[in-house]
Amino acid sequence: MMKLKIGIIGAGGIATNRHIPVLFKLNEVEVCGLYDVRKEQAEKVAQLFSIPFIAESEEALFNKVDAVIICTPNKFHHLSAIKALEAGKHVFCEKPMAISSKDAQAMEDAANAAQKVLQIGYHYRFKKDSLAAKKAISNGQIGDPVVVRVEAMRRRKVPGWGVFTNKEIQGGGCLIDYGCHLLDLAMWLMDFPEIESIQGQTYELVSRDADQVNEWGIYDATTIDVEDHATAYIRFTSGATMLFETSWAANVPEDKETLSISGTKGGMTVFPYSLNKATQGMLTTTKADWISGEDEELAQLRHFVSCCIEDTLPIVKANEAKRVSAIIEEIYRQSI
Repeated sequence: MMKLKIGIIGAGGIATNRHIPVLFKLNEVEVCGLYDVRKEQAEKVAQLFSIPFIAESEEALFNKVDAVIICTPNKFHHLSAIKALEAGKHVFCEKPMAISSKDAQAMEDAANAAQKVLQIGYHYRFKKDSLAAKKAISNGQIGDPVVVRVEAMRRRKVPGWGVFTNKEIQGGGCLIDYGCHLLDLAMWLMDFPEIESIQGQTYELVSRDADQVNEWGIYDATTIDVEDHATAYIRFTSGATMLFETSWAANVPEDKETLSISGTKGGMTVFPYSLNKATQGMLTTTKADWISGEDEELAQLRHFVSCCIEDTLPIVKANEAKRVSAIIEEIYRQSI
């Protein structure tokens, strides 16, 4: 059986803790090599996973593979993706697609010109509850969406490692790193309706507290320059609205990750999935005690490999991920 030869760009935590272990579970894949600007880190990871080739450059990696997984900091997503696409390689790029919508557009243009797969790592679309919700909406179970409520809240979990708190490298904080997942999921469930207006605001208050309390490692509160909280109110041309909130460091009782939609014929919550309707004069709630399907991180890479081999469109399309980047960009613009 011919295997898809895959290379890794970026040998940090997202590669070592998520993507590389998952790739080794796929029989259709051969992990051929990796590249990182930090050669010592590349050597360490290659030895850990028995990856045979450490590339001296991205171009050298392209010569060995059919596709690449991009796990670099956000600032470099578009640069690596465009080079790979122009070299004729399929690309799976970690979220967000890019820091700016301009860079995201350049990535989409490169994918269209190369006629290669460009999939963005919004793995929440592959969660079992998300897929059940998408199916129910597609079947008309809730009618037209009217109000969408999104909360992606962490109590005190500012990432205390890597470059997560560096705005120049990452483009922002909780919104572009964490909230983007549920923002993308909500837009996908709604079939990416046209936006009429966005009102947004970011906050940089709790994470600057000198008396730092944080579950995810120590960081320098004097140098962090990204937001720890963000809110938005989005109005669509259909009249529907979205209430959105995300945080790394909220003074709330516990972490909270919710997405609910009220529609004209019914409503739903996504985590955990339930469908709420009025049927035959009674209020009913249908819950899913068990939903079949595999882990979302495995599912998204299996899907990527399938798209590359079978020449099909990915579930996470570049033009959709680009729209998510544009929403994030507008929220940041309004918060300057």
